[in-house]
Amino acid sequence: MKRRVGVIGHPVAHSISPRFQQAGFDAAGIDARYQAWDLQPSVLETFINELRSDDALGANVTIPFKEAALRHMDGLHQTARFVGAINTIVNNEGHLQGYNTDVTGFQRSLAEAGFDPRGARAVLWGAGGAARAVAWGLIWRGVDSLIIVNRTTVRAGRLRHDLAAASADVSLSSMGPDDERVLDALGHADLVVQCTSVGLKGNETEGQLPFEPSLLAADAFVADLIANPVETSLVKAVRETGRRAIGGLPMLVYQGAASFELWTEREAPVEVMLQSAAEAMSEAAV
Repeated sequence: MKRRVGVIGHPVAHSISPRFQQAGFDAAGIDARYQAWDLQPSVLETFINELRSDDALGANVTIPFKEAALRHMDGLHQTARFVGAINTIVNNEGHLQGYNTDVTGFQRSLAEAGFDPRGARAVLWGAGGAARAVAWGLIWRGVDSLIIVNRTTVRAGRLRHDLAAASADVSLSSMGPDDERVLDALGHADLVVQCTSVGLKGNETEGQLPFEPSLLAADAFVADLIANPVETSLVKAVRETGRRAIGGLPMLVYQGAASFELWTEREAPVEVMLQSAAEAMSEAAV
């Protein structure tokens, strides 16, 4: 029986997950088809319930459903419960379990880039579902302080409150991007993680910078979660100043590989998936 799995979102036409996930299934010899499922919010619950069928492995979940989908799970992994959002659904004989592999995906992308967040002063630019996963990943990796900067200060404050309620060992604060304290935060940060859609290909902010790299400390490390384009304007600008920066493609593939392993209980062919993702992005850029 051919199994079905895919990514749920709106829109999802831009997603390269079908490309590299399918490459992973094919390389592993697993008879499964990975699809892109573009859903309207009104049909989310109905569609998720259909994932209980015998032929469904589960799904990935992306914007804007990472938090809404959580409410339709039968169970949640501890990480998903802490983050308050899911990006992976696993169908276990009709029982739907929610996971958040964004956390491990981000942690692995930092490790592969040679950055150890232990003891670091970090700034989180954004406060959405992805930012929540990154925040917990950084806290569990031992950052010393975390400053959340978000256009909607109420949302930033809510994330700070949620993190503080479960973690007393990290210095936490939140503010808006126009707050005068932002200059000091960027100037003293060891790590800045860009979690907003600023710079995303096809977005009205494509080509724009969320903040000026010249404001960063000389040895700051920047991680931009945007995977498309592979080198965002921010990543390019930061590298041009001599500082280190990574884009979101490694995190995207690593979180997908973790999902693959949850669905199949087999080791993901990560190198195959990375190569396929890079090829998909290269073709899209032509």
